[in-house]
Parts: sequence; C-alpha cells; structure tokens
Amino acid sequence: MKFTSPAFSLLAIMAALAFMTSAHAGVHTNNLSECLVKSTSRQDRLALVSWLYSAASFHPAVKSIASVSRDQLDTANRNSAELFVRLLTESCKNESEKALKLEGHASIQGSFNALGEVASKELFSDSDVLTAASGLDKYLDKQRLKSLVQTE
Repeated sequence: MKFTSPAFSLLAIMAALAFMTSAHAGVHTNNLSECLVKSTSRQDRLALVSWLYSAASFHPAVKSIASVSRDQLDTANRNSAELFVRLLTESCKNESEKALKLEGHASIQGSFNALGEVASKELFSDSDVLTAASGLDKYLDKQRLKSLVQTE
C-alpha cells in the first residue's frame, strides 16, 4: 500500500524532525549509531516506540486523549532501560567507549536519536498508522499548498 498524499509527506517530515540528529556527527557517533541500529531487532525498536509514546502521553497537549497508565509507563521505562544498557555495555560496547572518549556525551544522545529515527520509520510504515494519519489529507487546503510550488 503506497501513500503519496500531502498528509503522508507531512507526517514523514514531522517524524524525521522529531529525531533529527546533528549534521556534524563525528565518525565515532556515526559508528555507534550504525551499531545501535544493527544490534536491535524489530521487537527492540517497537519497544522503543512504545516507550516514546508512553512518555509522550503525559504531555499536557495529549494527556486528555491518551490512556497510558503509570504501570504501563513504568513497564516501558524498565524495558527501554534494559535495552539501552544492553546496547551500550554489550552489543555496542567498543563503539560506545570510543564515542564517549573521543566525542563526549552528546555522541550517545546523537546515536540514540538515530535509533529513534529508525524506530519511528517502523511506526509510521504500519498500515493502520498510515490509514489513521491519512485522514489529515481531507482537511488540507490543497490550493494554498499548491501556491508554494507555483512559479511566475
């Protein structure tokens, strides 16, 4: 199922911006990012998505429409903490040590941002999510959007 509507494009841009990393990431941050992505299963990435959603559900802007309990949040926190520790101290130990030593603590954040971006792609590639998000399309003012690309 292929979605090419403006709503899907907007959604994809928003997802990418949510996990955008610095364009100036060092080589060791990039190496750690690659290791994190290669060392996670689909189940790991979906656990990360669950954690992100669970934590975000407590934001005042969405709290009234989200239904994540404190117990569910605690479970997501525990699962993600175990994943982070495993990745940094086992699966990607060498890359983590080099990145921290040579590029500092920001390398960890940048690398997990890259992993979050991959996880968000899995979330937004789900057909049910795409169908739900495509509802935005019926409310877009297509004429106003077309004016952005019209040339004189």
